[in-house]
Amino acid sequence: MFAGFEKHQRKVNGVEIAYRIGGSGPGLLLLHGHPQTHVIWHKIAETLARSFTVVAADLRGYGDSSKPLADDQHLNYSKREMGRDNVELMNELGLSSFSVLAHDRGARVAHRLALDHPQNVKRMVLLDIAPTLAMYSQTNEAFARAYWHWFFLIRPAPLPETLLEADPEQFLRSVMGSRSAGMAPFTDDAFSEYLRCLKLPGTARGICEDYRASATIDLDYDRADLAASNHLTLPLMVLWGAEGIVGRCFNPLKEWQNVATDVRGKALPAGHYIAEEAPELLLSEVLPFLQG
Repeated sequence: MFAGFEKHQRKVNGVEIAYRIGGSGPGLLLLHGHPQTHVIWHKIAETLARSFTVVAADLRGYGDSSKPLADDQHLNYSKREMGRDNVELMNELGLSSFSVLAHDRGARVAHRLALDHPQNVKRMVLLDIAPTLAMYSQTNEAFARAYWHWFFLIRPAPLPETLLEADPEQFLRSVMGSRSAGMAPFTDDAFSEYLRCLKLPGTARGICEDYRASATIDLDYDRADLAASNHLTLPLMVLWGAEGIVGRCFNPLKEWQNVATDVRGKALPAGHYIAEEAPELLLSEVLPFLQG
C-alpha cells in the first residue's frame, strides 16, 4: 500500500499528527473517518499522487496521531481544533493552499476547516455525510438504528470506552460490517491496520471524544455560523452512497446547499465506504473536479 509515499509524524497545534506524503504538484489533503485511519485511501492514493502532492493524515485521536486527554467541554476534540491540526500540518509542509478530499468524520473536520480557514482551501470533496447539525436535528428512527454508534459513543465516560476496549475487533466488525457491502470492501492488510490502531492506548477515548464534541461544542459552532450567515464559498462537491443511510434519511445535496454557495454532487452506486468500495468510480468523479 502507498507505493512511493513516505510516512512521518509532525508536531502541530500541540499534538503529533501522523501522515503519509507522496506525489508532486498542488497540495491535496486526505482525511479519513471512523473507525479507520488514513489507510482508507490506499486504493486511490497512488493515482491521486500523479497529479497532486498528497498528504493522507490520521486525525487526532485516531491512527498513530496523538490522543489528547478529555476536557469537560470536549474542546480537545472539537472539529475546530482537528481542522487547525491539519491546516498547520499543510503549512509546515509548504502546502498552505490546498484542496481536500474527506470522508465521514474527516469530512466533518474538513467542513469546519474550510469555514475557519477559507484562505487555505481551494476545492473540497466530502463523502457520504450531510452537515452535522442537519443530521442531529433531523434524526429519525431509521437513522438512529443505523447510526447507533452516534448515540452510544457520546455517553459519559468511561462506559463507551470500557466496552470498546473490551473487544476492539468485534466493535470494528460491528460498525464496518453492518453497512450495505459488509466486510467485502476491506483488504486484509487494511483491516489489520485499522485493528492495530483501534487497540492503541487512548484510541477509545479519542473516538468517544470526537463524537461527544460533535454533539456539543461543534453544534454550537455550527449554529453560530448559521446565525451569522457564514457559509462555505469554495467549490464544493458532495458525493454519497446510493446504498447508504445518509442518502436514504437525508437530502445531502439540499442540506449542503443550505450552508454553501457553490455546490454540486450526486449519489454513487456504492455504500458508505466509497473509497474502498468503488475506488475507480470515485477517481472518475473527483479528479476532474479537483483539477478544475
